[in-house]
Amino acid sequence: MQSKKLKEFTKLPNGMRVASENSGHPSATVGIWIDSGSRNETDANNGVAHFLEHMSFKGTTTRTQRDIELEIENMGALLNAYTSREMTVYYAFVDKKDIKSALTIIADILQRSTFPADLLERERYVICREMEEVTSDNEEFLFDILHGVAYENSPLSRTILGPEENIMSLKKDDIISYIQKNYSCDRIVICGAGGVCHEELVRIAQEQFSNFPNRTSFYNKFYKGGEKRISDTSMPLGHVVLSFEGSSWSHPNFFPFQLASQLIGSWNRFAGGNVNESNPLANRVAESDLAHKFMSFTTCYAETGLWGACFSSEPNKVREMAYAVIDEWNRLVYNADESDLARAKQILKMMCMNSVDSTQQVCDEIGRQILTIGRRMSPAEAIARIDAVNLVEVRTLLQKTLRSPLAIAAVGQIEDLPDYNKLISAIKVS
Repeated sequence: MQSKKLKEFTKLPNGMRVASENSGHPSATVGIWIDSGSRNETDANNGVAHFLEHMSFKGTTTRTQRDIELEIENMGALLNAYTSREMTVYYAFVDKKDIKSALTIIADILQRSTFPADLLERERYVICREMEEVTSDNEEFLFDILHGVAYENSPLSRTILGPEENIMSLKKDDIISYIQKNYSCDRIVICGAGGVCHEELVRIAQEQFSNFPNRTSFYNKFYKGGEKRISDTSMPLGHVVLSFEGSSWSHPNFFPFQLASQLIGSWNRFAGGNVNESNPLANRVAESDLAHKFMSFTTCYAETGLWGACFSSEPNKVREMAYAVIDEWNRLVYNADESDLARAKQILKMMCMNSVDSTQQVCDEIGRQILTIGRRMSPAEAIARIDAVNLVEVRTLLQKTLRSPLAIAAVGQIEDLPDYNKLISAIKVS
């Protein structure tokens, strides 16, 4: 019989937060979640947060790159990191006996990295290759375009990797300046999940991470809407995203928007999608061969978000698919029924339950929640809040959302995509 999970939270006098969930596992995921990402950059240093993530593993004043790699290898551990628009994360998956060793290494690379000049030059080309991979990924490229349109001239419009000219010109001083301005106690959460001792995490936080200063983040709302189309006849398909302003992480509409996404659903002809789908839009797409795939999405940030749908279609199907998405939005405003909502709720609840399958998933969820809503929300609470949403609430939200500015991003063979005003006029909400 599995022991009861113990969830604990401590806020230190310096503003740093420590959060953990002890599940009794022999292994653990531990790390540091920082409320700082590409939105904390400027046009001049866009890409520096991601560049810093790459350079952090290249050696410190006390460890060479080889030392770091050997220590992690000898523990049989995994050390990794990622950068998003709003946060940067460094984490390790380890045997529970090695928690302190792993966090000590993370503390070292965050506070004493040397950023060697020769490795910095080499890493420029690694990031440029990564940029080529992102650009060739139609979905990632499309969503970068969408952010540039929806949040034009605001921090959220910038890409995470930054432009190539920045990558080739950023210097060690730019990286150090970014750390000094953005890595602070009040923006840091030390997290652990699995076989963790909360008191040990608190002690490590006090011992290893106490040198960061305090600085508070201030964010503003910048959503605009608009469109950008990039015609490219060398691409076999048209890739389109239609979006509106959605919800922040902490807004009361967070779960209604999540359910609205599940009502639209997703479909992929290469993942076993067929005409026997319970989702009405998926059935229409499959029966008429309107798209290779489509997906409804909800993307959240500190004070804003994006809600919409994206699809990839043959050039002669782009127009019909765009109108099919809008038709489904219209249907849900006026004709969504309890069975539609029940299906969406069940899908979303299963996603909540699946998020606790590994210590890495749990730790990431803890870190994100503490940074975005200020506390740990259990899967049970999330499920209760999902169940509390009613059909009128979702319909009213959709009606209001569909009257707000539309953001469109499109790339590829998109000549048949109707113009902006025609798409807006197809949205039949009063």
